[in-house]
Amino acid sequence: MSKKRGLSLDEKREKILQIFYDSQDFFLLKELEKLGPKKGVISQSVKDVVQTLVDDDLASKDKIGTSVYFWSLPSCAGNQMRNVYRKLESDLQSSKKRYAELVEQCEEMKKGREESDEREEALAELKAIQSKHTELKEEMGQYADNDPAAVEAMKQAIEVAHAAANRWTDNIFTLRQWCSNNFPQAKEQLESLYNEMGITEDFDYLEPLSNIPLNSVDNQIQE
Repeated sequence: MSKKRGLSLDEKREKILQIFYDSQDFFLLKELEKLGPKKGVISQSVKDVVQTLVDDDLASKDKIGTSVYFWSLPSCAGNQMRNVYRKLESDLQSSKKRYAELVEQCEEMKKGREESDEREEALAELKAIQSKHTELKEEMGQYADNDPAAVEAMKQAIEVAHAAANRWTDNIFTLRQWCSNNFPQAKEQLESLYNEMGITEDFDYLEPLSNIPLNSVDNQIQE
């Protein structure tokens, strides 16, 4: 046997509205929660359903003393539908007006753009200019690496890297001396370790940049 399907929100709203319309009376929330199940709306959902009706102006509520009362008359739904109709009618008129304005703008934009030999020539010339602009832009991009500012920035970066390399070289020499002084019995093991790490006999400081011709640096950058 299939399980009975629960009511949708719209169906619950209709059931609660029917309670209002049948009695045309005022109700406390707890009274509606008792009447709801008789219409198929569980008491736990009555509060939320009633609130949606109030939010959509299909039901009203007011506080009298310490109690909050809810009510709805068939005329409430009629008023709400009339308000919706007036809004939709206003939106329709605004859309029609906007459409007419866009049609008028479109017609104005067409003026001076009629097909002609002069227009075709002008469009062909514009296309040729755009093509040449693209070509020149690509050509300029090929020379971007020779920009003086870019070359100078790369030279400064080389100087920083050169100084850092020599600083670490100095640290390595200091560490080697410390190891030799503190572990003389492990000289052979240390030498083997140095060789594995690439610290061979020809390991030394980098040549000072002042001794390197700048044109060779430029050539390396361009390459």
